[in-house]
Amino acid sequence: MDFKNSLPMYLIGGALILFIIAQSLFFLIKAWKRGKELGLSSATLRSTVTTSVLFTIAPAIAILTTVISLAGALGLVLPWVRLSVIGNLSYETVAATAAMEALDHAGGMAVEVTDQTLFATIAWVMTVGSIFPLLLLPIVAKPIQKKLNTAVAKSKSDLPDILAAAAFIGLIGAFIARAIAGSGKDEIIGDGAGVLSIITLVSAIVISLILETICKKAKAKWMQPFVMPLSMFLAMGIAVVAFNLLPPELALLEWRG
Repeated sequence: MDFKNSLPMYLIGGALILFIIAQSLFFLIKAWKRGKELGLSSATLRSTVTTSVLFTIAPAIAILTTVISLAGALGLVLPWVRLSVIGNLSYETVAATAAMEALDHAGGMAVEVTDQTLFATIAWVMTVGSIFPLLLLPIVAKPIQKKLNTAVAKSKSDLPDILAAAAFIGLIGAFIARAIAGSGKDEIIGDGAGVLSIITLVSAIVISLILETICKKAKAKWMQPFVMPLSMFLAMGIAVVAFNLLPPELALLEWRG
């Protein structure tokens, strides 16, 4: 039996999703009532809700892409639950891969997890690791914010934006390095640096640059949140096409695991 997609897993996942939906509806109703108490019109409240819904579409597409990316190795339920609660592509992939490497799972995310102990370990690493920000932020966020505000006031620069950009670039740099250099484990086949990883990487970069240019030329700010998820989807599609069109010896060519 495929325990990753079994009925008990779907029941657990369904219960969690129902709780999240109920929580969202609870706060939506409370916010609507509070808006009425403040004298906001129904039209204004509906417009706010509509805008919020529209702005969640792009992140939802990115989350769907991540679920698809992880489902091959971890099944559908675990990625679905993890990314419905809290998580993103960068964290979930790194956490799952770290657990796999710790237990010597050859092939990484490219090979399906069939061992229950490994699957449970991955689930714990992905889940427990994401709890720490929720515990630490209420304690450390305010002091850090004060320090940043003081530093910005003294330097009169865009220091927070610079730090955020630097952190994002560093994170993306780690994924780019993996696509070019691999994991360093030569015995792993199918998850290393090779022709397909480079094709996917270059395709994503080119597509994102094209979409960013379109956004700037057409002054379509509404489109900017969709650049990353669209680039991910299209790059994945190009990788699938390349795998089916290229000769097998070229499509599966890897110079490092």
